[in-house]
Amino acid sequence: MMARVVAGIGTSHGPQLKTPSIRWPERGEADRRSSTLEFRGGRYTFEQLKAAREDFSHECAPDVQADRWAACQRAMDHLGAHLAAAEVDVVVIISSDHKEVYDDELLPAFAVYWGDAVDHVPFTPEQIAAMQPGLGEAALGDVPERTVSRPCHSELALHLIASAMEDGFDVAASRALPAGRYGNHGIPHGYGFIYQRIMGERSQVPFVPVFINTFFEPNPPSARRCLDFGRALGRAIASFPRDLRVGVVASGGLSHFVIDEDLDRDFIRALETFDERHLASLPASEMRSGSSELRNWIAVAGIAAETGLSVSSVEYQPCYRTEAGTGNAMGFVTWSPTGEESDR
Repeated sequence: MMARVVAGIGTSHGPQLKTPSIRWPERGEADRRSSTLEFRGGRYTFEQLKAAREDFSHECAPDVQADRWAACQRAMDHLGAHLAAAEVDVVVIISSDHKEVYDDELLPAFAVYWGDAVDHVPFTPEQIAAMQPGLGEAALGDVPERTVSRPCHSELALHLIASAMEDGFDVAASRALPAGRYGNHGIPHGYGFIYQRIMGERSQVPFVPVFINTFFEPNPPSARRCLDFGRALGRAIASFPRDLRVGVVASGGLSHFVIDEDLDRDFIRALETFDERHLASLPASEMRSGSSELRNWIAVAGIAAETGLSVSSVEYQPCYRTEAGTGNAMGFVTWSPTGEESDR
């Protein structure tokens, strides 16, 4: 028997998912002070962005924000149910690091963790207090109350590394995570969120953390490279000589910290139809700031294409927090084996 990919999900993990909508304006205040708001290849101050775009005030009405918050919560519940129904033995989580673990000493384009376990560590009160407004409360949604040792699947991880190397990818390999920004050697929030909100804090399903440098120069991989990497991972999983039911997860995105609904809707349509040309040709100028995490979804789309999965449900909620269009566009997608009934 060989391993099989039996389910996939893609999910945003932004702070607004972990903060009731009544608190969203707190992040909006940080947007108003920013001079580095990225949008369609340009960099703007808040006032410049506001002048360049339509007025999104209607999207910031409390009732609209509350409805979007509620829809996101339902969508995340659905993702958790999707993975649970698939009875996965292991999950491969692809996310970005935000320099919580890897920094300028070594910034791998692609990395796989192959240790037997990894700590999931809560923030200290001092670390929470030092975070920007609106981030401290949200960060608590990414971590347990006490340190948890998350089991990993080192055998599968080593197989992914070896197979990807044979496929032309010089993958960085970590058996011990660096101390990182918080000095705790723990997994970053893009991975912790999946357990805390999607799989459940008490989940004992092991995982393989796969890192893509989506944010940081000089070596974020191209869209084509991410798609090809995903295809290589898909082939590697399918060749793993054990009877394993594997789930795959893309964590991060969609467009933020400036919402671009055209970018998102075209991207989701390409996922649904597996428009390889579109997915592989997204320019680096469109994948900047938080929108860079589209790379994680592109890699999972590559895995899905190699292993016979197709999109089975989509939820999209652009969660605006200021009139200039800043915020986080939230996406929630499931993949199922082709031919299975859609769960939309």
